[in-house]
Amino acid sequence: MAVYTQIGAEEMAALVNEFDVGELVSAKGIAEGVSNSNWLLETTGKDGGGARFILTMYEFRIELEDLPYFLSLLDHLAAKGCPVPRTIHDREGGLYRKRGEKALALIEFLPGVSVSEPTEEQARAVGAALAQMHHAAGDFAGTRANGMGLAEWQRLFDACGADGLAIIDPALAGLVEEHLPKVAAGWPDNLPRSVIHADLFPDNVLMRGNKVSGLIDFYFACNDLMAYDVAVTHAAWCFDTSGQTFDADISRALLEGYEAVRPLLPEERAALPLLAQGAALRFTSSRAYDWLNTPADALVMRKDPMAFARRLEFYASNPEVFA
Repeated sequence: MAVYTQIGAEEMAALVNEFDVGELVSAKGIAEGVSNSNWLLETTGKDGGGARFILTMYEFRIELEDLPYFLSLLDHLAAKGCPVPRTIHDREGGLYRKRGEKALALIEFLPGVSVSEPTEEQARAVGAALAQMHHAAGDFAGTRANGMGLAEWQRLFDACGADGLAIIDPALAGLVEEHLPKVAAGWPDNLPRSVIHADLFPDNVLMRGNKVSGLIDFYFACNDLMAYDVAVTHAAWCFDTSGQTFDADISRALLEGYEAVRPLLPEERAALPLLAQGAALRFTSSRAYDWLNTPADALVMRKDPMAFARRLEFYASNPEVFA
């Protein structure tokens, strides 16, 4: 259950009254999510026709000073026509409200479902939506460094240690030792940049049929290489959950969808094999650290680091998938 803080009915109704969204009808805790408390709210709506929203209380891993970046970005992208939920401002124009030391934000509810086995048409739509987002964010005024870049991967692997990595899999330390220095040495710094999502996994995309109805969960968003965001999304969408099976049709459709909106420069295309190895290292590092440091009785289900270590090996051996 991803509701760490309980809010009583009277307090919830008073909180909703701080926004111009009508009166509270119902509030239901949302089980998904591991870092924040979330509720699905139903209200009477401004015009009495009813409306739905997501209320989020930021519990862990989100720095309050980053919230204006994340929440203003949603407004910016939504105004540009991207399928992104708007931030609902309070009656005083605030992006969020404080409850003690924690912050709460009200976000537009978007319909749709996350797919676990995408079709080619769905992958093509996701690629196009990512490119649309990159275009739309080009004039966003906010800036935020990528807190999950190369230095953080190294820090997380160092924190795990060779012995810790061996607990996960006897081959993991050797894979990191072999590939991380090569990726770091070749990492490009002169490719086009914009705001990137940096975490566009299938569970962060809402679909209605073959159409993207929502891009959500922008809490890793930052200013970085657009081609790296393509690589992250490729790694997230083009394999089975174990990382053992690569789907060439999904890969082709995803890249075609992206380039139908924003063609990749030749130097971006050439960098994709290395950037994809970096994407695989990024998620291997965070999963490995969580695997070793998540308490046994925690509510969070640990994710297998080797699923992305296998992607790393695939990308290193098959650069032609981006040709």
